[in-house]
Amino acid sequence: METVTTLADLRLAVDELRGGGATLALVPTMGALHEGHLTLMHEAAKHADHVIASIFVNPRQFGPNEDLDAYPRQMAEDSAKLAAEGVALLWAPTVEAMYPQGYATNISVAGVSGGLCGGNRPGHFDGVATVVCKLFNQVRPDMAFFGEKDWQQLAVIRRMARDLDLVLPRVEAIHGVPTVREADGLAMSSRNVYLSPAQREQARAIPESLATAKAMLGEGKAWAEIRAAAEAVLLGNGFASVDYFDLRDADSLELLASDNGKARLFAAARIGGTRLIDNVAVT
Repeated sequence: METVTTLADLRLAVDELRGGGATLALVPTMGALHEGHLTLMHEAAKHADHVIASIFVNPRQFGPNEDLDAYPRQMAEDSAKLAAEGVALLWAPTVEAMYPQGYATNISVAGVSGGLCGGNRPGHFDGVATVVCKLFNQVRPDMAFFGEKDWQQLAVIRRMARDLDLVLPRVEAIHGVPTVREADGLAMSSRNVYLSPAQREQARAIPESLATAKAMLGEGKAWAEIRAAAEAVLLGNGFASVDYFDLRDADSLELLASDNGKARLFAAARIGGTRLIDNVAVT
């Protein structure tokens, strides 16, 4: 696996990989790779001749009181994992390479970026849309792969790509890959490493709350009752607060009061100093 850190070297490496008409898949990450990330690499390899991964901890998607400095960085370990997966190229730019001095452009995606994590993390999805647009233009992949655990992020990227005409010809398809979970149901996340052993045990209440809500929806219960029961599961299992527990349309992310046939349940809650998110399809 080749690793490049400058845009000039990236373009040379991409041109070489694309020789003979080979297809390229991009998997953007912020590093601290776990089995969920590696599953994205597996899926990408099924669809393209070569997989390109990026590792970039994007400062523009962190708020002033969030964990940018504490976010885990383990480039050597991550590189070894990617090489073992057969990834052809790792794009690992510095902050200065991604945002040169005088950088002044920002991408904002209305609608799908509102509410959920967008409501609790102002500016977060502007940072996501901006860096992903830059990655698409830098790598010029045929397709890109993202995890469904960050469903709102996936919706923002799809809308951004469509609205800016990035879907074709540069990005042929944006694939969502189902969430990879631990044995007890907890969604794999780079932030799980922040949990103490006791908090890790309590954290399984996130998928349990979603399962509770899904079952109650199937029984025809009122949404207010469902939300109260789900939040009680979280707060009764050690979570300090619930940022949101919502039922929303999978595409528009508009709030719903009942299942419309394409609904998803979304949860975000805080335990200790860690904020965990998750979502599941209702049907």
